[in-house]
Amino acid sequence: MNNFLKQTAASLLGTVLGLIIFSGISTTGLLILLLTLASSKDPGPLVKDKSVVVFDLSMNITDREPSSGEVFQNTLSGVKQERMTLRSVLDTIAKAKSDKRIVGIYLDATRTGGANSLGFASLKEIRKALEDFRASGKKVIAYGMEWGEKEYYLSSAADTIALNPLGAMEINGFSSQPMFLAGALQKYGIGVQVVRVGKFKGAVEPLVLNQLSPENRAQTQKLLDDIWGEWRATVGKSRKINPQKLQAIADNQAILEATTAKTNGLVDQIAYSDQVVTDLKKLTNSKEDEKSFRQIDLMEYAQVPDKSLPVERTAKNKVAVVYAEGEIVDGKGDDTQIGGDRFAAIFNKIRQDKNIKAVVLRINSPGGSATASEVMQREVRLTRQVKPVIVSMGDVAASGGYWIASDSNRIFAEPNTITGSIGVFGILLNGQKLANDNGITWDSVKTARYADSQTFARPKSPQELALYQRSVNRIYNLFLNKVAQGRKLPEQKVAEIAQGRVWSGVAAKQIGLVDEIGGLNAAVEYAAKQAKLGKNWQLQEYPKESTFGERLFGRTVDEISTTLGFQQLDIKPTNPLTVEFQKIQKELAIMQNMNDPQGVYARLPFNLKIE
Repeated sequence: MNNFLKQTAASLLGTVLGLIIFSGISTTGLLILLLTLASSKDPGPLVKDKSVVVFDLSMNITDREPSSGEVFQNTLSGVKQERMTLRSVLDTIAKAKSDKRIVGIYLDATRTGGANSLGFASLKEIRKALEDFRASGKKVIAYGMEWGEKEYYLSSAADTIALNPLGAMEINGFSSQPMFLAGALQKYGIGVQVVRVGKFKGAVEPLVLNQLSPENRAQTQKLLDDIWGEWRATVGKSRKINPQKLQAIADNQAILEATTAKTNGLVDQIAYSDQVVTDLKKLTNSKEDEKSFRQIDLMEYAQVPDKSLPVERTAKNKVAVVYAEGEIVDGKGDDTQIGGDRFAAIFNKIRQDKNIKAVVLRINSPGGSATASEVMQREVRLTRQVKPVIVSMGDVAASGGYWIASDSNRIFAEPNTITGSIGVFGILLNGQKLANDNGITWDSVKTARYADSQTFARPKSPQELALYQRSVNRIYNLFLNKVAQGRKLPEQKVAEIAQGRVWSGVAAKQIGLVDEIGGLNAAVEYAAKQAKLGKNWQLQEYPKESTFGERLFGRTVDEISTTLGFQQLDIKPTNPLTVEFQKIQKELAIMQNMNDPQGVYARLPFNLKIE
């Protein structure tokens, strides 16, 4: 419902702005329109009896709500926003399970892209919800054209899986192909010096090496093996296929045509879309002459009120869910980042709110600024002293992301969550060769030996590097100590499992970094139980979206100016060369966001991506 009202508000705003520009509508008239919108209530969409919920797997799913800037930009540019939060997807599937008007869920995998934006931990949560829906006796039907491992991971939870006769499936295992920039930096005269702690801290390797170090290769291989093993076990159980057979398919076939996929038991039917529609008509008791089966889109069905859901209840006692998604940066950060000061303020407010009885910190972050992580971790510790703080790890909660989790009451993770990476580093760049090659030189006058140690004009001396290393060592030891105290582990054991090493969720549980295997729902239920709330409580989410008036009269001017300035749209490239160039762009963007005041970072390897 909230998402519908936001989209409606944004759409109306675009119309109103057009009227202002071209018709000169008065401010009073604008305010009247806004008040009318604010006072209107939408009863929700109509759901017909025996309907199927259509879940388009190409939809973008994230932890947080879209920012006001994104809503305005998409509205004014005419781009349709097909996006839901993971929380909303899980709630909507649960709502459909208990709704007598809903007889099934149709997983539409004819378009790709959405599932690829999620990691396997988030996909695991959605898959669990689908299995729970199916266990109620209702049907789940999946139909696709070209399945990758991620789309099929979800679709394999269905009762019936159908593949287009011209379709195909890719089952070739997982890989990670990090990009190394050291050669390019050297070629163009950019010097890089690194100070770090932890033999597995591979975050800096793309800047100083041309290939993976043996340690980084070993940890990446173990991580991929764990996640691939979970994929084979989960898919194999649903499809009654031995994991060893799935391994043989990946090793020997990789790309399966429709008939081969059916022969191997990966799909149940080979069918055209009209044949699938015919089957769905039978399920929904639709007439043969009707254009399609009786259906409602997942996003539309999410707008149907259901007061049994914690997020829609009205109760005095509340459980707060704080979504920490993105890079951890010093200061407030923007809507796509975890600003240390901004999130510390959120926890400070939650701690003083007597109606909030427990907190779930949902982390989806590779880490970032060590200083910002410490600012947040302090507020988590203070909040824990007055009410339970439970952590739910999403696709990735590592380095700084684990730093802020370490002092909570309990940590939940999925088997395929990427976590750990307890290590720190600093990157020291210099442009001496680049400048000198182009006729630029520097000179220096100073009053003390290290007065110009921050310079970009030259490499750091051995003495200066020793100073930076001392700072990194201090912060690393602080990190170890915090993990040891928060997890109640001996410091020696933490030192052994740290070293910047990355772990899967299942491995992290075995070594004591995680308490329970479970998703966001499990963490929320545990938090409510710890606070002894029974059934009478309400879910409250943070960061809160600004109100419609705040968006219009506060940040809107700059956002509209950016949009009207013909900001480039985010169009997904299909050209392989373009994709690789965008990877380089992302690498550089990560470095641009590195703003720790001490220059020390707790972060995953820059380009750890599982494909």
